[in-house]
Amino acid sequence: MAALGLLLALCDPVVPGSLTGRAAAMSPDHTSLPTMTEIAFTAIPGWQEDDQGKALAAFLRFCVPPFPFLRAEPFGLSAGDAADLCREASEVPDADTDAARSFFEARFTPYRIDTNGFVTGYFEPELPASRVRTPDFSVPLLKAPAGLEAITDANRPEDWPAELSHGLRTDKGLVPLPDRGEIMDGALDDEHLELVWLADPVDAYFVHVQGSARLRLTDGSVMRVGYAGKAGYPYTSIARVLVERGEGTPEELTMSGLRKWLEDNPDRRDALFKENRSFIFFREVTLENPDDGPVGAADLPLVAGRSLAVDPRHIPYGMPVFVSAGIPDPERPKTQFGRLLIADDTGSAIRGEARGDIFTGSGDRAGQIAGDIRHTGEMILLLPRRDH
Repeated sequence: MAALGLLLALCDPVVPGSLTGRAAAMSPDHTSLPTMTEIAFTAIPGWQEDDQGKALAAFLRFCVPPFPFLRAEPFGLSAGDAADLCREASEVPDADTDAARSFFEARFTPYRIDTNGFVTGYFEPELPASRVRTPDFSVPLLKAPAGLEAITDANRPEDWPAELSHGLRTDKGLVPLPDRGEIMDGALDDEHLELVWLADPVDAYFVHVQGSARLRLTDGSVMRVGYAGKAGYPYTSIARVLVERGEGTPEELTMSGLRKWLEDNPDRRDALFKENRSFIFFREVTLENPDDGPVGAADLPLVAGRSLAVDPRHIPYGMPVFVSAGIPDPERPKTQFGRLLIADDTGSAIRGEARGDIFTGSGDRAGQIAGDIRHTGEMILLLPRRDH
């Protein structure tokens, strides 16, 4: 996360609740589409300039029988209609932008979300790590404890605190887990949950914020870690805590500014970490292709520049979303950002009808790109046509 933008510093972006670590990996029981207005493709700024072939490749990840995302509401396609849609998508020649654009225009209808949009960026950090504790690697990322459960209407105890999203199943029923401060003080030490060891507690904290990481191990191999659950406490922005205390302005406490404060104040660092009671657990993620992005909430590898984290209560996974925002396009610096993305992830801070978080890739360069994204914009949803 080299130099992430203000919102990533002030809010919790990807915790992947997603499988990348950013939020709960499951879709909500019910999705209510945003208030929106049908428009023409010709009214979408930047539509003709975008490379819809890259978006189509990202969309095809959802074309796996029995097409669970495309058959769920609000898509609500039948198995046959979903198969037909995906067959047509797969027949578009690779790298044929015009054919991909024509496919979306023929098979989807665009709707502009009436609410003003806001987008940020997120990425996958790359860090050195060790599978065993050493003098140089002594900061653990923890596995989920046995019995960790997300709280739902089906399993919620009558007296369960409303703010707790997860609990621990025991012989006495569901009980709250310790929070970040208690875990830092050793509350789970006897469980031996250490998954992998990092060198820097600041890096470890930001992996918690991002929810996933690509780790370069001491033996030369690469390990991917992703979200496995959380202690369930609400997220508190430690950057916002510092702003409220008068120790910096929002403009100063970007991700890089927050990191500098933590490095300059090692004696106050842990106390500040404890202000955020939220704590993330991790798992090792094995991908068929090591070059793939981290796994998102839709349980699919994210695609740099084409994956969008959304609030799944309003935008379902698999939906094409055209995002227009007043930032330079990383691939075309002299052009305003206007791209067709695919909703496939979420995050604890990604809340609202027109809130989006753009996945920019892995490593330092991706972090620099993500750090430049904090803009209002317009979001346009593409829904499958029913009259095709």
